[in-house]
Amino acid sequence: MNKITVMVGAGALVVGAAVALVIGFFSMPGMMMLEDESPYDFATTIERFEQEVAAGGWSVLTVHDMQAVLDGHGHQVDAIKIYELCSSQYSAEILVLDDERIISPLMPCRVSIYEKSNGRTYISRMNSELMARPFGGVINEVMQVAAVETEVVISRVLDS
Repeated sequence: MNKITVMVGAGALVVGAAVALVIGFFSMPGMMMLEDESPYDFATTIERFEQEVAAGGWSVLTVHDMQAVLDGHGHQVDAIKIYELCSSQYSAEILVLDDERIISPLMPCRVSIYEKSNGRTYISRMNSELMARPFGGVINEVMQVAAVETEVVISRVLDS
């Protein structure tokens, strides 16, 4: 190989890597969060969600009614409730280990149900499967299973 071929190849590699980084940077937010439109109104989606969470063996630790909270501060937003969900089995598997406790700010799992200005209801949550991968080990293993269970609950809510 001559020097020019090596330089062109190296330049193409650098440009290709830069393009991949730019594309990744701008597409990551869309990959990190998941959103599905519910076929039901807000109240029905809430009711179905709470039933499916209980049926799936998870617990609702708390519900943040952000519409009510913000109304109390003089702000008007469409209906939105943020659920904090917990599976004691999965939480314990992570929190019993010292080094894995670093992930505790992402716990418990959060699922949000809200209306948009178009009058439709949506369910959103963090893409736990994607977010867990870089941690590896126990965190990845546990969060992968928990993510699948959460998606099953949501798919049952959305089934019409």
